[in-house]
Amino acid sequence: SFEGRVEVYHDGKWGTICDDQWDDRDAEVVCRQLGLSGNPKALSWAHYGQGSGPILLDEVECSGNELSLDQCKKSDWGQQNCDHIEDAGVSCDPFTDFSSGAQAVPFHPCRVLIFPFPSLAEGTVRLAGGHSPSEGRVEVYYNGDWGTVCDDGWTDLGAQVVCRQLGFR
Repeated sequence: SFEGRVEVYHDGKWGTICDDQWDDRDAEVVCRQLGLSGNPKALSWAHYGQGSGPILLDEVECSGNELSLDQCKKSDWGQQNCDHIEDAGVSCDPFTDFSSGAQAVPFHPCRVLIFPFPSLAEGTVRLAGGHSPSEGRVEVYYNGDWGTVCDDGWTDLGAQVVCRQLGFR
């Protein structure tokens, strides 16, 4: 999917971003970080539905040239004055025409790991047992150990996400 609510991972939790100051320059950075090259469009007012759990960031102000949200001006973690009705979203879809007034229905939030970690971060993925570095069994680092991913409900969409996390297009 090219669009959805933006969620970030911090301190062991996924959370949303408040849409205060949220604009197309922020969306451009999110799309770049997700490895998507579509037409970046910022969406506000929980366009893709309200999240749950913490609202982790507010007042995000990117110039549009950053490689990740990590490099953008933003509030401190957890410092916000928002409700989930203000959850930020993005569309990176090259085929989206917002002038038509059509409303997209997302299936998954756009989840972005935005801060580098000194050691392996929980949720880091790798491929193991393949014939080349670009194929193999998907493994996830969690709680200090590598584990496999069950294939129940596994689709091409999941594979695309893993490929993007590993830097493939």
